[in-house]
Amino acid sequence: MTIRPILVSTVALIAGSAAWAADPDLLVFDYSGFEIPAFHADYAEKYGQEPSFTFFGDEEEALQKLRSGFGTDVSHICAGSVTKWIESGILEPWDTSRITAWEHINADLKGTDVADTGAEVYFVPTDFGSTAIAYNTDDVPAEDVASLDVFKNPEYAGRVTLPDNVDDAFALAYLATGTTNWSTVTDAQFDAAVAWLREVHPNLRTYWTDPAELAQLLASGEVLVSWAWNETLPTMVDQGFPVGFQREAKEGSSLWVCGYVDLKDGPGSEQKAYDFLNATLAPSSTKALLDAGYGQANAKAMAAIGNEALTAIGLGPIDVPVLAQLPMPGELREKQSAAFEKIKAGF
Repeated sequence: MTIRPILVSTVALIAGSAAWAADPDLLVFDYSGFEIPAFHADYAEKYGQEPSFTFFGDEEEALQKLRSGFGTDVSHICAGSVTKWIESGILEPWDTSRITAWEHINADLKGTDVADTGAEVYFVPTDFGSTAIAYNTDDVPAEDVASLDVFKNPEYAGRVTLPDNVDDAFALAYLATGTTNWSTVTDAQFDAAVAWLREVHPNLRTYWTDPAELAQLLASGEVLVSWAWNETLPTMVDQGFPVGFQREAKEGSSLWVCGYVDLKDGPGSEQKAYDFLNATLAPSSTKALLDAGYGQANAKAMAAIGNEALTAIGLGPIDVPVLAQLPMPGELREKQSAAFEKIKAGF
């Protein structure tokens, strides 16, 4: 997946790969925006300084840089990239006995598909968000968004939008066609999802590329219904916009998940790598992540926030199928990417 933190700030485009001078014993490879001290407050409290950060624009760029010999200790990636990064041979497994919150990580986020290769854990989830139907409650009745088929509804022709993001688009299409686990997708299930996206394509106004664009499309009235990330909900509420966020369409909704991997032969301190990971998963970081629109993978810490507050940002409990955007076979990911590009081009 193209990770959501790319949208936190444009600083990544300016900073490039320039490291933030801080603790020389830990270098974190990340998206700009995750260097915020409150996201890992316990680390500075323990060591008296922040980790050093260096930034990338997307995960493919990061992987190529690491393959070329760039040395870093830990890196932030999303679940969709995990399989490719493991296969590249640049990672080493985490020792879960050293991860304080391991037993409290949301089971939907750390299932064997996302965390394990055999008995080894290469990826530890830290942050997540939901993807569901955002809609204008003044112009779209609730019954129309009770099903994901709203995206095919001719009454909204030219007034709906999907993200220009292959993972989110296929999560929607799989759910709409009855598949809730994409790690075991059959050829028939893939074909059904492709056919559904192809049917939806003529109904779309556009494919949105970032939340600011989506907010503008909704606010202007150009778009009434969107497949959107949960951050759209509090953003539009703050603007006084009549927004609904339907996560309980009968077919379900989706979760995306990101976390950290441990780089083989990292130049810094392995202990500090674990301390950074533990700080990111600590209850002291939960509210800061939520304030930025991210859920924290520590389910125990999230539960302490309360369902009402979580629902207000689109992360509350729901009672429908959930497709977690976990790692998938590399071949399937390539097929999805190729099919999505063709569909967007009208083929």
